[in-house]
Amino acid sequence: MLPADFLIEHASLIATCAGPAPRAGRAQREIGALENGAIASHRGVIVYVGPADRLGAAIELQSDARRLDASGCTVVPGFVDAHTHVVFAGDRRAELQRRLAGATYAEIAAAGGGILNTVAATRAASEEELASQTRARLDRMLACGTTTCEAKSGYGLTTESELRQLRVLRALDAEHAIDVVPTFLGAHEVPPEYRDRRRAYVDLVVHEMIPRVAAEGLAEWCDVFCEHGVFTPDEAVEILEAGARAGLKSRIHADELASSGGCHVAARVNAPAADHLIYADESCADALRAANTCAVLLPIASFYLKLRRFAPARMFIDRGVPVALATDMNPGGGFSPSMPFAMSLACCSMDMTLEEALMAATLNAAWSLDRAHLVGSLEAGKLMDAVVVDGELTDLLAVGAHSLRAVVKRGAIVSGKAHA
Repeated sequence: MLPADFLIEHASLIATCAGPAPRAGRAQREIGALENGAIASHRGVIVYVGPADRLGAAIELQSDARRLDASGCTVVPGFVDAHTHVVFAGDRRAELQRRLAGATYAEIAAAGGGILNTVAATRAASEEELASQTRARLDRMLACGTTTCEAKSGYGLTTESELRQLRVLRALDAEHAIDVVPTFLGAHEVPPEYRDRRRAYVDLVVHEMIPRVAAEGLAEWCDVFCEHGVFTPDEAVEILEAGARAGLKSRIHADELASSGGCHVAARVNAPAADHLIYADESCADALRAANTCAVLLPIASFYLKLRRFAPARMFIDRGVPVALATDMNPGGGFSPSMPFAMSLACCSMDMTLEEALMAATLNAAWSLDRAHLVGSLEAGKLMDAVVVDGELTDLLAVGAHSLRAVVKRGAIVSGKAHA
């Protein structure tokens, strides 16, 4: 018998999402539903998932074990937010008001708003200021059920300010309940001082920033914003290949505002993840499938940017591309920290089933971050990261209804009504 110090019991349903990753096609709907089940863990790692009536024969519950009563509840894996820009300074909520009054993303950027607005504020902020503001955002994400998240730099666009953001993320990963997966995004935009010599900025990213990031071990991933007016496909390939030579895995902002060729860059460099993909077509899907690349879709960004279109999730799934979801938590268009909200939009605006959306918010998202061996499903040997939903699985889609009874991270209740 295995020892256990934490137990979730009496759940009406456990959606384990167990099995191989990533899930594509019809397999993305197979959430491993278990009725009248129980989950036990020891020192933060799951040791038992199965029928409640077999629990006693499998584990020995320690006398001081914490027990979470999930009567009338559904238990799902902790959410994995696979694309965020959570570390930044400044405030761009006024831009949302301008968009609501009819201004476009391009018009706001041309007037000095957008990414460069946040760059100025982030460059001026100290590490302590950045950490304090980012910690508060992580707290809100945790309350919404996120237990693992990806987080990018990209609001500094100088070597020292990019390193400062990544150091903040490293410190917060060590102290916060959420596990933070760091991504270097020096190629988020061409800063104003390089607008007339963009080649020099690409050289700075490739020859100075990436080596410094790698030398300090500050990031796992290298990202680039491949978009018209930002970085070209050729520049994106050059930057991602430089990252790969330095030991950084590749991911990419692709085809968000137009058909930019980003999805084909992802396939060319065998990136595990291509993100946004609002303007992707069937040829993009086929290229991603051939490269075993996950489509990370961000419906909250489409919603708040008022783009009037969403990524073609149904097309990706029908063509065998694994789909993940993320919030795109950021100062300009990712105003919600809620993975359940991203799931709601995925179901109601991108034609995904609830089961597909759950898999996209858990196991597939974990796979896109090279974390599927640790999180994303409720299986023995993985971390005890779970969300206890008051009611049925569909209650996750009740936007603003506070449907989470508890959020569990590494076998501890870290948020929710049962938090103590």
